[in-house]
Amino acid sequence: MITHFARTSFTRITCTSTALRCFASGSAPTPEHSIYISESTDPYFNLSFEDWLFRHKSPDKPLLLLYRDEPCVVIGRNQNPWKEVNLRASRQTGIPFIRRHSGGGTVYHDLGNTNFSIHLPRASFDRHATAQVVLKAVRSLGVDANVNDRNDICVGKDKVSGSAYKIVKDRAYHHGTMLISTKLDTLGELLRSGKDTMETRGVASVRSPVCDLQQRYGHVDHEKFVRAVIDAFRKEYDVHEEVQMVNDADGTQNIEYIKHGMKELKTWDWAFGQTPEFTYKIEHGFPWGVVSAEIRSKHGVILSCSVACSESTEEHLKERLAALVKRLQGQRYGSVDDGITLLAEEDERVTGVWEWLRTEMDS
Repeated sequence: MITHFARTSFTRITCTSTALRCFASGSAPTPEHSIYISESTDPYFNLSFEDWLFRHKSPDKPLLLLYRDEPCVVIGRNQNPWKEVNLRASRQTGIPFIRRHSGGGTVYHDLGNTNFSIHLPRASFDRHATAQVVLKAVRSLGVDANVNDRNDICVGKDKVSGSAYKIVKDRAYHHGTMLISTKLDTLGELLRSGKDTMETRGVASVRSPVCDLQQRYGHVDHEKFVRAVIDAFRKEYDVHEEVQMVNDADGTQNIEYIKHGMKELKTWDWAFGQTPEFTYKIEHGFPWGVVSAEIRSKHGVILSCSVACSESTEEHLKERLAALVKRLQGQRYGSVDDGITLLAEEDERVTGVWEWLRTEMDS
């Protein structure tokens, strides 16, 4: 539930039983604080708010942001959504994917997953050190966790927290997830694209076995993890400020940078148009022969598409298929205009090939 604050003056509120010192404001927040908890579960808001803090907070002071999101898939800045995400499952479940501003791999967010973001001056930024802050937090809850060589937090060999990073000029951040009670079956379905023959110049996710903290430590929940991370952050960076509570109904969305960021994250140009170049090689058997195709795309636009057919395929059909795929050049990958569909409908064999190509590109 999003909490609305009507008063414009700062109001002392009780956050937890461990007496975290918190305050909230009915007006838009400023980037001058050191610890923020977002009560919004809108991933577009939280990612934009995080980026706003990163760009506007003084780079010489540490900052911590904690939040949760409604179900979504979040891909890295330089990743390929067609390679990383089961887009058909995404559409069927209504769970969107969002391209974030940092690098790294693809992760799944839901209310059983808590996200942390630690911002530091670039000069003192150390990925291993920031991972240790979160490790100390979960260990303080009685969790026997460790950090692997990728700075992921694991319980045994199973990953419970993945991380990504961003460095710009004199500032940097380390942000990550903590799987507490995430729906792992949904995670698995959405992150399984099956595009093994798609070769991309983008960053590929490193697949790892995962588990929820509550599978082994049933007493751990979102509130306890948040308190533990704040305590560890305060001790590590000698921060004594109160926690700034933020929601998406207190004027924050009216901050122009955040408003623009939320809008941009939802656009085709950002979600798909930032995709690095990739090549997808596929093959399919039809009653009249086998067809293989090679599709090249960059920034979500098809650069070229070629097809090869069985030797026994008649020349007229080969020519029709060559004309069809030539029309794909310059089209958005996964989209099609009516002219191409009409061309395919003139021959049922061409129609079959077209439906196969369209299904492959749209999944």
